[in-house]
Amino acid sequence: MDGDRVEIDGGIMEGGGQILRVSTALSCLLGLPLRVRRIRAGRSQPGLRPQHLSGLEMIRDLCDGKLNGGEIGSTEITFTPGKIKGGTHIADTKTAGSVCLLMQVAMPCVLFAASPSELHLKGGTNAEMAPQIDYTVMVFKPIIEKFNFTFSCDIKRRGYYPQGGGEVVVQMSPVKELSPINLTERGTVTKIYGRAFVAGALPIKLAKDMSAAAVRCIRREIRDLYINIQPVREPDDKAVGTGSGIIIVAETSTGCLLAGSSLGKRGKNADKVGIEAAEMLLQNLKHGGTVDDSLQDQLIIFMALAKGVSRVKSGPITLHTQTAIHFAEQLTKAKFTVTKSEEEDPGNDTYIIECQGMGMTNSNL
Repeated sequence: MDGDRVEIDGGIMEGGGQILRVSTALSCLLGLPLRVRRIRAGRSQPGLRPQHLSGLEMIRDLCDGKLNGGEIGSTEITFTPGKIKGGTHIADTKTAGSVCLLMQVAMPCVLFAASPSELHLKGGTNAEMAPQIDYTVMVFKPIIEKFNFTFSCDIKRRGYYPQGGGEVVVQMSPVKELSPINLTERGTVTKIYGRAFVAGALPIKLAKDMSAAAVRCIRREIRDLYINIQPVREPDDKAVGTGSGIIIVAETSTGCLLAGSSLGKRGKNADKVGIEAAEMLLQNLKHGGTVDDSLQDQLIIFMALAKGVSRVKSGPITLHTQTAIHFAEQLTKAKFTVTKSEEEDPGNDTYIIECQGMGMTNSNL
């Protein structure tokens, strides 16, 4: 079998865990045996971390596959997929590793399962270097469902760095195929809303300070819109540990959602957290694209699997997105083109990401 394995170099381009997520999900979907070398070679601590390993183990279990080299610190794995099945699957990072990244690797696979799936994902819900669960629910979910599927995401418990302990349950039914998306009209911003949260030992005043600082920052650029950023204290029975953060979403007249977010940490002033999220949102609004930097790369695998041509207008293409496109093209028959958007004011750095999807169909249905 080894002669037929697809070889993936995990150290090129973005050089992180995303290469592993995209390539193992596509391997599982397409039934392609895989070898990934130089895993996370671009990171300060190369090799598999707990969250990457729990994601791999979940994919293995989803499709009765075989995984070799699956241990913490391993820089090479081989993976041989079987048939994707539905049912209940549990992935537990046992750390503050992001549940959202676990969801990223599993979701494309269970869409093409034989029966509905329930994923119990355990770890950090609001972690650095990953989308926060609030982003997943408020931005990722409504946009990704435009590919013509739905899922539910129930936040049972929130978990923060360093101990994690959060749990999210995702339920979804399989589809026959994915429809392409066309997100090229940004429209005008119609409302801005969000939540600033504290949990554990932190007072609600911090959430109010984050919210107020974010509103002041946005007001300097956008004067006439009502901005509603709710300060919340997470209930003690729904949160493990102490954490804080903020997410702010801008919604447009055409249904686009763009966001900015930030997490609090010890010694970081609450105003600074709020301002960071506000500046990220304003930056994402400035380029005139229909998706923000965090969503850009998460759309790629779905565009590759969809039947037909998808088009998305975005700001500057991130390295994560370039990496996702590279591996999606290597493993599927999808074809991507990225062109500078012409109709914009020349000062705008806007691009059209177009993909002729491979038209994956679910043979189980």
